[in-house]
Amino acid sequence: QVQLVESGGGLVQAGGSLRLACAASGGTASTTAMGWFRQAPGKERDIVAAINWNGRGTHYADSVKGRFTISRDNAKNTVYLEMNNLKPEDTAIYYCAARPFNYATKHQMYDYWGQGTQVTVSS
Repeated sequence: QVQLVESGGGLVQAGGSLRLACAASGGTASTTAMGWFRQAPGKERDIVAAINWNGRGTHYADSVKGRFTISRDNAKNTVYLEMNNLKPEDTAIYYCAARPFNYATKHQMYDYWGQGTQVTVSS
């Protein structure tokens, strides 16, 4: 079992920045790929960014390329999502998720989920 706890969401003006963190704990936390997903009201849960267990492979949704950066600190079992130049359309609940070793882009492929953190970007 892997437990995930997100932090760092909040309200920010357009053009601002936030950093989300996802702390993992449990037996296999050090060998899990991590993904950040987001879900706005009435919409699907979509991939935002993902990273392999060793940090050597990453993926970004086209809508966030150049603005968001995913990274991980395996000594702390924590994954970060640095979000810059935020836009109102980035408003959603952001979830981190874990699966073994290599990332996937579909939420159905992830085994463990955090509780989510709200990100609201005002115009």
